[in-house]
Amino acid sequence: MPRPTKQSPERGSARIRLLEAARDIIRAKGFAATTVDDLCRTAAVTKGAFFHNFGSKDALGIAAAEFWAETTSGFFAAAPYHDPADALERVLAYVAFRKAIIAGDLAEFTCLVGTMAQEVYASAPDIRDACGRSIFGHTATLEADIEAARRDHGITDDWTAESLARYTQAVIQGGFILAKAGNDPALAQESLDHLDRYIRHLFHVAEDDTDEWSH
Repeated sequence: MPRPTKQSPERGSARIRLLEAARDIIRAKGFAATTVDDLCRTAAVTKGAFFHNFGSKDALGIAAAEFWAETTSGFFAAAPYHDPADALERVLAYVAFRKAIIAGDLAEFTCLVGTMAQEVYASAPDIRDACGRSIFGHTATLEADIEAARRDHGITDDWTAESLARYTQAVIQGGFILAKAGNDPALAQESLDHLDRYIRHLFHVAEDDTDEWSH
């Protein structure tokens, strides 16, 4: 995804520069392979500044997950998929938006917290939990639109808005893994195409039906 930014009175501080460095380097190299020296060199700060701000690499990992959640929240809140009047169209527009931002190098569009969660889920539970708060926090932002779409379309099947919201993230994170494994962003985009078809199937609508909503 594009590098989200958020204006802050601390923009340019050693702490923010280190968090931005962590965001970029960990997505490219992984958490374990990212060293304090890497972070300090990229952020143009001393090791003393690093340990003054974070105390340890694990503390940096937790803060990086929280920084990711904060900055991406603003990025997604301003995204155009919120614009359609129809709830299901907003859900499908979200999927289309996630596909559209799969561009550039793998490290530029893949997910920091997804990357860290896969690495540290057993070895660093505090980082894992911070990543989980970010992922599930974003997931929760989709639930109201999915629930409204269920009401609008009279869906009474035994799946929930919460479960479908979580499934969208399973597909997105899985698509990122496939893109990394195959070194091909198109593999992630393909996954989003299938997610779009699956959601339409759940709501018993065809692509032609949603084309009509835009007219």
